[in-house]
Amino acid sequence: MTRTFLMLSLLALAGCGTVEGIGEDISAGARAVRNVF
Repeated sequence: MTRTFLMLSLLALAGCGTVEGIGEDISAGARAVRNVF
């Protein structure tokens, strides 16, 4: 699971071109993880 999360994180970061986009992706990832638990 950790390897999958790492790969998805890298793909998300590669897909955004700005610092603001990275912040939004990190926030979205945190919300998704929070919703799982």
